[in-house]
Amino acid sequence: MTFRAVLLTQEERKVTAEVTQLEDAQLPDGEVTVDISYSTLNYKDGMILNGVGRLVRDYPHVPGIDFSGVVSKSADARFVEGDRVVLTGWRVGEVHWGGYAERARVSGDWLVKLPASLSEFEAMSVGTAGLTSMLAMQTLEDHGIGSGPVLVTGAAGGVGSVAVHLLSQAGYEVAASTGRPETSDYLANLGASQIVSREELAEPAPGPLASERWGGCIDAVGDTTLAHVLTEMQYGASVAACGLAGGHDLSTTVIPFLLRGVNLLGIDSVICPFETRNRAWSRLDELLDRDILSQMTTMVGLADVPKLGSDILAGQVRGRTVVDVRA
Repeated sequence: MTFRAVLLTQEERKVTAEVTQLEDAQLPDGEVTVDISYSTLNYKDGMILNGVGRLVRDYPHVPGIDFSGVVSKSADARFVEGDRVVLTGWRVGEVHWGGYAERARVSGDWLVKLPASLSEFEAMSVGTAGLTSMLAMQTLEDHGIGSGPVLVTGAAGGVGSVAVHLLSQAGYEVAASTGRPETSDYLANLGASQIVSREELAEPAPGPLASERWGGCIDAVGDTTLAHVLTEMQYGASVAACGLAGGHDLSTTVIPFLLRGVNLLGIDSVICPFETRNRAWSRLDELLDRDILSQMTTMVGLADVPKLGSDILAGQVRGRTVVDVRA
């Protein structure tokens, strides 16, 4: 049988993406074959589609770091034909062929069964970005969230949009930082009670400590923004670092950690344990407002993926983008 997929090829270090037909026999090894319904677009997908960071070493390659779909064949006793599943992480789309295709073959260890009330489309409206947001929120809660507003940086992006909504749904006051003033109404609709300009946080902090502002923070930006935010955290508050849209460097001092007991917490959604994933997906199912989720989501087809990979790196993609692999 044949199936459509976005295939990456490399020639003289230039990566090209195009939609093509592949044979089932070309699929990599794995115990479970999934007929994919939807994939999605994440910042890392943009990097992979454009050959940034050498995340992919072997070409030709099918990208797409997450997908949802239905099991069509299984040699793993945990899954049977007809099971609805979601996959995020495990370096699928990087080392292993991914979700920008109508079919995938993967390890059963990488799959999570979808909650009965969460559709395959909704699962990809959430995707890796939403899972990362939930993991960040749960980690902040595990360490204790202060009484002040919780800041979300990169708030109009995929991780940020879902984080704003989840925090609001959980009852927290949310401050959303963005460099796109035109998204203010969008962020307010997601649940943000105040908007903070990107420029305000992108400037280096004037000193090692500033006035205490934030009871917690989910940071998807990194670099100078993260360094600035650390100086403004309340005593004992935590920052969950889960992105590097602004850069991977971090130039700071130990003063916020020593004098205010600030916690800098790393969030990994790639190889986090199954139990952690299951807990996160269950809470996502519980908290997500489906109408709001729909409003932050745009649907595209496989042929749109190559251009969108460049757009997301340029900061031109708002909210979540779901890829209907059969469109």
